[in-house]
Amino acid sequence: MKEALVTKPDKANTHRLSGRCFCGAVQYEVEDEFVYALNCHCSNCQRATGSAFKPFAGIERDKLRLTAGDDRLLVFGDPSGAHDKHCGQCGSLLYSLVREGAYVHVTMGTLVDTPSIRPTAHIFVGSKAKWFTVTDDLPQYDEHIPG
Repeated sequence: MKEALVTKPDKANTHRLSGRCFCGAVQYEVEDEFVYALNCHCSNCQRATGSAFKPFAGIERDKLRLTAGDDRLLVFGDPSGAHDKHCGQCGSLLYSLVREGAYVHVTMGTLVDTPSIRPTAHIFVGSKAKWFTVTDDLPQYDEHIPG
């Protein structure tokens, strides 16, 4: 990932954010110390969210903690590898386990509180929904961010 696209928060001012699924059965807390945030336009993210793209924020796995509904989680993908965690009741995509299990990509739409980070680029615009037009000035990449 290019250094210019990585945002390091001021750790002295960080706090915990809360998040939840649509029905509220699954709830979590996460440190407001996200390392990066992006808008993903891949076809998998489109289908998982029912939207043109998925805004997500990446953080070390140990900085996210479930506070309710651990027994209601639905795992989609390889349980011992990369996978998505959904609410098994309402289907909300909450986060994805990525980067060999070291990080989670929290879907920003499930955050109740406002994070300090904002998406810095659009990725996989090579497969974006044809009916959607990106209208901001963020960098766009056909696939992953090079480098």
